[in-house]
Amino acid sequence: MLTPALSPSVEEFESSVTVRSGAKTQPRIPEVYHIQWGATAWLVALHLGALAAPWTFSWSGLFLCVLIHWINGSLGICLGYHRLLTHTGLEVPGWVKYTLTFFGVLAGEGGPISWTANHRKHHAYSDQPGDPHSPHEGPWWAHMFWLAFSTDNGDFDGFAKHWVPDLVKDKGLMFFERFFLPIHIAFGAALAGIGYLIGGQSLAISWLVWAVCLRMVAVLHVTWFVNSASHIWGYKNYETRDDSRNLWWVAIVAYGEGWHNNHHALPRLAQHGHKWWEFDITFQAIRFLRALGLATNVIDLASYQEKLRKRAERSASEAA
Repeated sequence: MLTPALSPSVEEFESSVTVRSGAKTQPRIPEVYHIQWGATAWLVALHLGALAAPWTFSWSGLFLCVLIHWINGSLGICLGYHRLLTHTGLEVPGWVKYTLTFFGVLAGEGGPISWTANHRKHHAYSDQPGDPHSPHEGPWWAHMFWLAFSTDNGDFDGFAKHWVPDLVKDKGLMFFERFFLPIHIAFGAALAGIGYLIGGQSLAISWLVWAVCLRMVAVLHVTWFVNSASHIWGYKNYETRDDSRNLWWVAIVAYGEGWHNNHHALPRLAQHGHKWWEFDITFQAIRFLRALGLATNVIDLASYQEKLRKRAERSASEAA
């Protein structure tokens, strides 16, 4: 375990999932789960499409699958949706924010408003009543079944205004939320069209299966392992009020998100790996953006420790 000096204060934890005043209070219980037939059909269709992968293989399809998986998974979800929008662990120019958001939309995990609202709620009630995807309700519930049900008690607007009041004011993010499905249709059609022009019908189908269906299924399950496996297996660097764990293999496939206990202990940090061996490839992308001047006010472990040092100095000075 890391020393207690590195444990977050309550105010620091709560500031990472800030819910601003003036929004309609969302009840913790009872949670009303309505089946989301659209989301269910979306997930079933993607998985069925992915089953055709062995019969539609092409090397270019595999290349696109791997490349877009990284773009969507690491840059879109981990960096854009998670560390930037949900936890505000860094600041970027508007065009970078919307580019990362677009990458996140193409991951197929939902729009930026719904995704961030559910994630902030997860941090507020992690592994407690009200957590949208705790393994306490079963590992498969935490992994994927929760996505077939709404988590907003039938009031999405109130849910969003409560959990992400800062984001619902952003017209660009609301655009991506509203046009989630049309964006996917347009992207799939463009990809198939390019494939058809290059290699005919067989390549178009290969790219649809590998670069769209299989790629999104892979991104989805990688993200879901963070919700399920990283709350069941692994080790802890910090004592937290939930069951979050650091799980090395999830950190590899999920681009650094598997250092989950670190993240739950200090949610605002854009850096998830806190030990020398805890490699976080998404944070390397953030460092690259910072080197280019495209990421500022990055909250990393060094800046947090410096904050603790200054606080200790102030306390010592006041006590003297």
